[in-house]
Amino acid sequence: MLPHLRYTTGIVACTLGLSLGVQAQTAPPAGRLLASNCFQCHGTNGKGPGFDQLAGKSASEIYKDLKEFQSGKEGNGIMARHAMGYTDAQLLSLSSWLSTQR
Repeated sequence: MLPHLRYTTGIVACTLGLSLGVQAQTAPPAGRLLASNCFQCHGTNGKGPGFDQLAGKSASEIYKDLKEFQSGKEGNGIMARHAMGYTDAQLLSLSSWLSTQR
């Protein structure tokens, strides 16, 4: 291999390794990105004005509520429409994240 190609290949490999490491370190906690859809009504920390406060609730309680909205038991309001857009795995992740907010 030519010396300049070996040098270039080494730089590319190092750059790729560094960028992958930075991405892994800066990934938000699971559920946080999903919770960004909740901020207008429930606030960024689950303590929204005038709506059900999510901060301090257990993950299982939040998940149960979301599943009830998803099933239509709570009517066809905005929460039902939001909940219907998530998979069970996403609801679990969202519930888990929201339960960490105090």
